Amino acid sequence: MNGDATNMERYLTGNTESQMSRKTILIVDDALENLDVMKGILAPHYRLQIATNGRLALKIALSPTPPDLILLDVMMPEMDGHTVCRLLKQNERSREIPVLFVTARTDAEDEAFGFSLGAADYLSKPVSPPIVLARIKTHLAMHDQKKLLADQVALRTAQLQIRNLELEETRIEVIQQLGRAADYRDNETGMHVMRMSRYVRLLALKAGLSESEAEQLMLAAPMHDLGKIGIPDHILLKPGRLTEEEFAQIQTHAEIGYRIIGKQRSEILQLGALIALTHHEKWNGKGYPKGLRGEEIPLPGRIVAIADVFDALTSVRPYKKAWTVDEAMALITKEAGQHFDPRLAVLFLSLRLEIEEIMEQYRDQPE
Repeated sequence: MNGDATNMERYLTGNTESQMSRKTILIVDDALENLDVMKGILAPHYRLQIATNGRLALKIALSPTPPDLILLDVMMPEMDGHTVCRLLKQNERSREIPVLFVTARTDAEDEAFGFSLGAADYLSKPVSPPIVLARIKTHLAMHDQKKLLADQVALRTAQLQIRNLELEETRIEVIQQLGRAADYRDNETGMHVMRMSRYVRLLALKAGLSESEAEQLMLAAPMHDLGKIGIPDHILLKPGRLTEEEFAQIQTHAEIGYRIIGKQRSEILQLGALIALTHHEKWNGKGYPKGLRGEEIPLPGRIVAIADVFDALTSVRPYKKAWTVDEAMALITKEAGQHFDPRLAVLFLSLRLEIEEIMEQYRDQPE
């Protein structure tokens, strides 16, 4: 019985063992005599699939082993060839299969309609074997070239994406090292920027920024004190109180950092320049370098201001001991509406547990 079934399949499809590696053609026609004609033409050259109605044709086309090309009769009961073609082209899995209409209707209007549905070509009944074979060969070759080009584009796109990712990772690493280079001037471990940038991300998310925006802000925040590179050591590392002249020179680091970064196309660098320039502005307008007030201060600068001050207070510096978290939080509370954006200050206070986890994870460990 199994042998009979296999023989029946070979009769219907015209397949032999030697044809299994050949291109597969799906012939769709409700007339058995038309199927026999096409099988006689194509069986010596191609592996064949047969469908006697539109629904079976769609099932075969969407199967795990779809055809390489479809010969589709137009005039069929229940579901005509136009409907089958439209449904094939609407489905992502079958839209790229070339469809050649086989029909006795060859008027220009009918052909134009078929092409508008996505058909690749028309074959006129009664068919001419040499024309059938030539058209099929041409469209299979075109389809192979199209697939090859698509594969090459996909491969090149993947390679470019990997390369771009590598370049982005390198750029981010350089940016972070720039920030740490400035931090090493007055913090031997360089951990200030690690903690502060993570406080920034927490506060940004709490303030309603998206994951992407918070991530960008975290990556840019280490550049906030880049301008300290331009401050002499005898001022930056002075253990005692600064003179007015010395403090004025310290204040120039905001604009120095802004100028060092300069105008860049990179969004992270643009953000870093903005932060460098504005993170010492105060809500009450008494900050520097521009004396901006309230929401005149860009949001990134306001967020970094709180994170930077908190970590500076809770860290050891040449001129002071580390404050406790309670003491630093108390100052944030006191300066809400004065130094800091009052809404952001409240949000920062609510993040105490997460902040303490970051402090523990990135604790200063002198080398």
